[in-house]
Amino acid sequence: MSVNQTRPWSPAAFEARFAADPDPWSFRTSAYERSRYSALLSALGGRRFERALEPGCANGELTAQLASAAERVIAFDVSPTAAALARERCGPLAGVTIDVRDLRDPCPPGPFDLVVLSEVGYYFTTRELEAIGGGLVAQLAPGGALLAGHWQGRSDDHRLHGDEVHAVLDGLDGLRPRRRERHPGFRVDVWERA
Repeated sequence: MSVNQTRPWSPAAFEARFAADPDPWSFRTSAYERSRYSALLSALGGRRFERALEPGCANGELTAQLASAAERVIAFDVSPTAAALARERCGPLAGVTIDVRDLRDPCPPGPFDLVVLSEVGYYFTTRELEAIGGGLVAQLAPGGALLAGHWQGRSDDHRLHGDEVHAVLDGLDGLRPRRRERHPGFRVDVWERA
């Protein structure tokens, strides 16, 4: 797929953000982000996972926390700089693999018993997200969990609102809702593969 490199959601735009600032959204320092990470992990209900997939891992802050809930975490980001920062952040953690990959490309081979979509869904069109979601569900093991968390605000670089992202995910074949939460500024949903 050809992507206009001047678009704020293009791979080049994400690379430029991380090249200019290793923490462009304050993932490491923000109280909001700490609250969001806590809510995401809490939504898993203490369950332990064998293999987790985290697309759009950014600089690895959530990835490092997911390592406490999964034996293996396969994470990736479209920005080579972000992936390098995530490798540095997660270097001491066993079982974490970080790669450079576009979420629109074929998914790494599963099965995964956890897929985490955090703050990434709104960078795609509805049609793109439906295709991406279908590919992720296909790699999810029966009984596996799809965990999604998205900000509820508006941004010029978002193509969808967080609620629209979760509505698309809610409509994917093969998933049933398990948990829905609204928090100040963001929402968290968990679906299970039927």
